Amino acid sequence: MSQSTLKEGKKKPSIPEIKKALKQYEKDALITMLVDCYKSSKDVKNYIHVLLHPEDATQELYENARKQIENEFFPLKGYGKLRLAKAKSAISEFKKLSNDELRTLDLMIYYVEQGVDFTVTYGDISEAFYSSMESMYTSVLNKIGDSVSKRALFNARLLKIVNDTDGIGWGFHDYLAGEYYEWASSEED
Repeated sequence: MSQSTLKEGKKKPSIPEIKKALKQYEKDALITMLVDCYKSSKDVKNYIHVLLHPEDATQELYENARKQIENEFFPLKGYGKLRLAKAKSAISEFKKLSNDELRTLDLMIYYVEQGVDFTVTYGDISEAFYSSMESMYTSVLNKIGDSVSKRALFNARLLKIVNDTDGIGWGFHDYLAGEYYEWASSEED
């Protein structure tokens, strides 16, 4: 597909169209194309690392995402910038590249833990801040669902978040406590 076709407002090729076109290339040309993509895109580079060395690359991506989250709340120097979208983006990128469900849940919980620690350290923040924490917390509970193994793995941290928010304003503690105890009691059903 030529550049002029894309500029004229034509839609990008579909996956079947791409597959059909790629089947026409020689192996060496495909390798060259893949290497060029690897060189030009951080996401492609990370994706290929995960394909070739799944455990090492996934662990490295996990550690980097965790550092990015922490840096938004508690950087090594200065005060946290609280760019919550950037912290959430680190979780999304990790999930997209690794497809590691447990580590993704861990990062989601870590995000809320950092938010709670930030509030405990610096005082009340804003309603939008707490809404983001609540949304992430609820999402974690929904993703864990009634999985016995995931509940066992994450329950202590989820309860600690609730306990650590006691006394925080904006209805934050009440919301998290309500969500947690409803989720915890559903295990018994």
